[in-house]
Amino acid sequence: MVLNIVLYDHPILRKKGKPIDSFNDQLKRLVSDMLETMAFHKGVGLAAQQIGQALQLAVIDVSESKIPSSLLIEGKPVPIEEHMPLFLINPTLSCTRSKELSNEGCLSFPGLRIDVPRSKRVKLKTFDLEGKPLALEAGGFLAIAIQHEFDHLQGKLFIDYLSPEKKKAIKEELEKIKRAEPSLFAKENA
Repeated sequence: MVLNIVLYDHPILRKKGKPIDSFNDQLKRLVSDMLETMAFHKGVGLAAQQIGQALQLAVIDVSESKIPSSLLIEGKPVPIEEHMPLFLINPTLSCTRSKELSNEGCLSFPGLRIDVPRSKRVKLKTFDLEGKPLALEAGGFLAIAIQHEFDHLQGKLFIDYLSPEKKKAIKEELEKIKRAEPSLFAKENA
């Protein structure tokens, strides 16, 4: 089922997610709905906060992206497509100091794109849907998507990286997003 996307300035977007404690059918249904919602809106990542739930849960799928990514599991390169979608469930993240600007959008900020400094590589510890631990290292676009979604789980938004001057420059766009109607359910299309 395609879920409603929470837009900018909704307080849930600023809430740190609660840990997932049950790896059950309810979690699997929620993840399935999140994946369907993300695909419907043509996104590459979606955090639980963006559907109105403050949980340590996000989904990512960069398999269709033309922007290069790398993925290592147990220190060995693996094909990205074979490991998508990726689930961030109670994740921990460590980032390299080396950063570059990434031009990012966000489903909770329709139409807005901004440059965000992101680490070139990340190490992620997470869990799969069965509760089994997974450790990986990512680079390129996947590393960017992981950092963006991890921030959501901490209640941090990509606009938080902007200087006061740059925030002022997009104030009108942010006001339009605040006044916009939430994304519509697509039940009639489901």
